[in-house]
Amino acid sequence: MDGIDGQALESLRTALRGTVLAPGDPGYDEARGVYNAMIDRRPAAIAGCVDVADVRTVLSFAQEEGVELAVRGGGHSGPGLCLADGALTLDLTPMRWVHVDPRAGTARVGGGSLLGDLDHAAHTFGLATPTGIMSTTGVGGLTLGGGHGHLTRRYGLTIDNLLSADVVRADGTFLTASADEHPDLFWALRGGGGNFGVVTSFTFRLHPVDTVGVGLTVWPVDRVGEVLRWYREFLPAAPEDLNGFFLLLAVPPAPPFPEPLHGRKMCGVVWCRTGDPGQDRLEDALREVNTPGPPAFHFTTPMPYPALQSLFDGLLPRGLQWYWRGDFFDALCDDAVAVHEKYGRDLPTGLSTMHLYPVDGAARRTGADDTAWAYRDATWSGVIAGIDPEPANAGLIRRWCVDYWTALHPHSMGGAYINFLGQEESGDRVRGTYRGHYDRLAEVKRTYDPDNFFHANQNIPPAAP
Repeated sequence: MDGIDGQALESLRTALRGTVLAPGDPGYDEARGVYNAMIDRRPAAIAGCVDVADVRTVLSFAQEEGVELAVRGGGHSGPGLCLADGALTLDLTPMRWVHVDPRAGTARVGGGSLLGDLDHAAHTFGLATPTGIMSTTGVGGLTLGGGHGHLTRRYGLTIDNLLSADVVRADGTFLTASADEHPDLFWALRGGGGNFGVVTSFTFRLHPVDTVGVGLTVWPVDRVGEVLRWYREFLPAAPEDLNGFFLLLAVPPAPPFPEPLHGRKMCGVVWCRTGDPGQDRLEDALREVNTPGPPAFHFTTPMPYPALQSLFDGLLPRGLQWYWRGDFFDALCDDAVAVHEKYGRDLPTGLSTMHLYPVDGAARRTGADDTAWAYRDATWSGVIAGIDPEPANAGLIRRWCVDYWTALHPHSMGGAYINFLGQEESGDRVRGTYRGHYDRLAEVKRTYDPDNFFHANQNIPPAAP
């Protein structure tokens, strides 16, 4: 048994309410799969935890057996940090539940839940909280990294709406972190990743969000320069209830895009307007979309918020090859625009893309030192993603991503959204992501995980005594 004695593994199976899978067991290969098919790791065992008791049991077992531990929530980690060869994966996916209190305007969410679970449960009450842009993403990893998406300019980052978190430390201690309890840990959890313990549940503030105005506007890829120079001025000046992330894309062969555009390289913006969902109101906000030149396609419609959140799920299912890197930007200078022009024309595959997510508006009203998120002065969080279904193209998408990022990075703020750090990025890149907050995070790490037991992540080692 890779890394774990067989008799010990049987004792773990007996002790858990959840399921333990090891190499050779039915379902093991499916269970070790993650969203990014470029990751192919073989943990010694995968322990599914159905409750806090299971989590504590697995943590105790891992320490008694001296086995490395990784923690899995939704499995969307680009670098596949929820798996390690020969290690034990503590799998939270059985803890997939959401309890909404519509009177209090809050939702308590299990550590294995997906964004779609939260969106579905809250939507029946006309509520939502800011998260990411794909319903298949795990709530846990997204939240611990910060979380941004369609509602960020209106309601802030995901962590700005986190009210509390239940955490199990490496020694099995269970505690609740909030503004009133363990405030140092609560500060660190809001952006510091999975460094401090296993988060078994999150409690979020919800906001009135029901039907939203959704828009798709695309221009030919040779208009990237004109569009970006317009977009960099237009969106920061727009009302905060209007969000729009810029992207490079090859038009997918699917509605609402007309067939003559299918497969063509384009640049564009995905719009979301909250509040009154009237289509005319969104169109009124987008009167200027002709400024950089007439779009090749412009489409708006009212849409239930969960439908917007799942808009890209079918296009980007689990099992594709992914290689990504990111950076924060406070401005889009002309030299950066020229880089986007060059690599936009050279999209290597039909699914490869680049996104610029706005992180201004309400996200800027949280104090710079109030959470571990260190880039409250950023305007955009960018990610470059090489994507393709074919393993044979893994090298191609990696080279394009790295070359693009290398050319663009000098025009960035130096750090990246921690969830957009890719394979082969750690150390100085993690420190750069947290700026002056890094040393404070290392102090919190020393308090709550002094032995660095939780190190299968974008790791922040504990400060020296």
